[in-house]
Amino acid sequence: MEGNERHPLHYRLLMAVDIQGYSKRDTSEQLLAQRQLSDALDRAARGVGLDRARWGKQVGGDGELATLPDGIDPAPVAGDFVIGLAGALRETNRAALEAGARFRLRVRLSLHHGTLTAGPFGPAGDAPIVVQRLLDAGPLRRLLASDPERDLAYVVSDSLFDDVVRTGFCALRPEAFQAVKVTAKGAVFRGHILTDRAALAPAGGPGGESGGTGGAGGPGGGPGGDARVFDFPALAAR
Repeated sequence: MEGNERHPLHYRLLMAVDIQGYSKRDTSEQLLAQRQLSDALDRAARGVGLDRARWGKQVGGDGELATLPDGIDPAPVAGDFVIGLAGALRETNRAALEAGARFRLRVRLSLHHGTLTAGPFGPAGDAPIVVQRLLDAGPLRRLLASDPERDLAYVVSDSLFDDVVRTGFCALRPEAFQAVKVTAKGAVFRGHILTDRAALAPAGGPGGESGGTGGAGGPGGGPGGDARVFDFPALAAR
């Protein structure tokens, strides 16, 4: 019991993000990508009333694992924050294109909530493992690689999808996601990938909706005609 007292468990929202193609950049381009990602995350966080300075961060060169403070409402993070991040990436890449940059900033993002405890090298527990395995999932990587117009590939854990996305309080509709099952290091991880790119479109963009609540813009709430929906039948949850 002494160990439990020294290392209490906390139930938190975790976010992992990674830059695509980071190793292909030279040193100055890597530094620029880091700054661009940090700025985009800051802007998206401010858009939902959050301060990233209060987040616990385990930082790597091409991304970070963030533990959000206790008491954060997960619905705006799972929806409005992601829509804001997509918008910030669009603006960043528009400016990069005008400046003649070799690379756009394209990222993968995963979200999960669960238990963890603080450790000397970062958070320990199942929750950090789940969010990282989903971030590295093959279907998420392939979604970004196979859709050159997409700047953000986003996945939520199965439990967060049920507890948050499906409630109707999230700005991204459940119909915009597709369930996937991935196996990594002998364990199975289930999540839901946002496959409807129109769900992240700006006002007046593809799908004709302003943000995520109308992202599934087709008839009957399905993906809009301009959305590219990617199927992963071999990994679909069964």
